[in-house]
Amino acid sequence: MSRTIAYIGLGSNIGDRKNHIDKSLQLLGETPDVNVGRVSTILETEPLSDAKQPKYLNCVAEIKTSLPAEKLFHHLVLIENTLGRKRDGKWASRTIDLDLLLFGDEVINSDTLRVPHSQMHLRSFVLKGLRELNPRLEHPVFNETVDVLAGRLNGGDFALRPDVPQLIGIAGNIGAGKTTLAKILADAFKCRAIFEAYDTNPFLAKVYAGNHDLALDSQLYFLFTRYEQLNPTSLEKGRAVVTDYLFQKEQIYAKLTLNTEQLTLYQKYYSIVSPAVTNPVVVIYLQNPPQQCLERIHKRSRPYEQRIESSFLEAVGAGYKKLIADWTLSPVITLTDFDCLNQNAVDLLACRIEYYINPPQADKPTKYL
Repeated sequence: MSRTIAYIGLGSNIGDRKNHIDKSLQLLGETPDVNVGRVSTILETEPLSDAKQPKYLNCVAEIKTSLPAEKLFHHLVLIENTLGRKRDGKWASRTIDLDLLLFGDEVINSDTLRVPHSQMHLRSFVLKGLRELNPRLEHPVFNETVDVLAGRLNGGDFALRPDVPQLIGIAGNIGAGKTTLAKILADAFKCRAIFEAYDTNPFLAKVYAGNHDLALDSQLYFLFTRYEQLNPTSLEKGRAVVTDYLFQKEQIYAKLTLNTEQLTLYQKYYSIVSPAVTNPVVVIYLQNPPQQCLERIHKRSRPYEQRIESSFLEAVGAGYKKLIADWTLSPVITLTDFDCLNQNAVDLLACRIEYYINPPQADKPTKYL
């Protein structure tokens, strides 16, 4: 009889947490047609719920089984019940939580079971355990390794949040293709797109022409127009929306274009405005070489951009690299030399993005779900 390699996520935050995990592994090993193999290092993690709860102990177990996935899941529920699991709501504390993360390369969407686990790609503690057991293990829907998926989280743990705007933020250098991609994704998701107010900024062309006395005026114009676009009253909860910028990139340009006195004043305004801005639930980072961006800038022929030099783009690019390296607000999908005109690449990206945002309302489906 063929045997399937499956991965089980274990978590506990009530009572003797370590004992609950050990007992679960014991009972799992005593289950007919199940062999428990390697178990990852146990990690202590913060609860994902906003409610105050005890910390969790988490790990991942690799098993081999001849049971079908539904029957294995049934046994996991029985073990949870045996160890006193109370089902008091999605984010309730629990003696033990056993999640069927992966079952071979099967994709299952039934009334009782979804495999791969629908949010495993949002949990660093899950992906870290899987990486420890098999870093080359592939997610059968993403067709990407757990190593790649973990790299998008920068050590963070996230959850789908239907109660917030499903903001998809696109980051990247000038000329990286942010606006083009924003339009394409807005069309794919049948949602609204928000664009930077370049064309309405009355100071920008003069700043690019060398009038640095207006640099603060230009940055404040962007700061407040972006606040108007991204404050919670401007966006609809639970609905997808795409922006061709990250609000936080404000700091990159401010540091490059403002003198010390201007920057000090700007930072005061930024510290007031930034906490009130909606953060993205996922970021798409377009990583393109500065020379490629410069070529695109020349092709699109915006008059005020033609004075931009490669050294400035290199500085902007370095700023973005640091911003993304330190990013902890959401997952980041990094794309290198992404071709927006390649429909297959766009379709694949849209499919992956859908796993990082709350599913759209049933009355407005996209073609990807």
